[in-house]
Amino acid sequence: MAVLVKICGINSSEAADAAVRAGVDLVGLTFHPGSPRNVSLDQAAALAERMRGRARLVAMTSGASDAALGEIMRAAAPDFVQLHGGESPVRAAEIRSRFGVAVIKVVSVAEAGDLRGVEAYEDASDMLMFDAKAPAGATREGGHGAVFDWQIIRGRRFTRPWLLAGGLTPENVARAIQISGAPGVDVSSGVEDAPGLKSADKIAAFVAAARGAQVGAAA
Repeated sequence: MAVLVKICGINSSEAADAAVRAGVDLVGLTFHPGSPRNVSLDQAAALAERMRGRARLVAMTSGASDAALGEIMRAAAPDFVQLHGGESPVRAAEIRSRFGVAVIKVVSVAEAGDLRGVEAYEDASDMLMFDAKAPAGATREGGHGAVFDWQIIRGRRFTRPWLLAGGLTPENVARAIQISGAPGVDVSSGVEDAPGLKSADKIAAFVAAARGAQVGAAA
């Protein structure tokens, strides 16, 4: 089965077209004022319309209120809401039920102990994402280009589909898939020329490398 590929932080028509052209499965719109990839509701609506039907849409949020989520849903009508904050399993299930949208819950990882309690999120979400824990003092949870030890995930089984994130690039994504056994990957800063500026060439290279990887092949 081909590796699932998500490109997050799409914030321009050029980036949207490059992601779709490369054949990605999921495209992410970031709703976080502290991120260089943040989009307004109007931008989100236009980008979502541009990509709809060509890739599944993901709205990346962090601790968003019901009011904010309602505005995002009306503007972008995403297929998934990605919860990148400290949302509890109860909150994740509430969002999924209230808005009738599939949920991707991000779990921040620095050590094996950070995976404790993942089972509760499996029941409350439709997909999981394992991302590197943000550096101390960071103003946002993701998009830092940090990597965690992929061996932490290796050999683990989850009841939901899952994505590996954190510091992935066209150069290391195949190795990351081989070591972790990830059935899917997510990238943002790793396919940029500058913070928030996506590279069409890097997107294409990332997708090709991910799709060409042998899942779980590394010793």
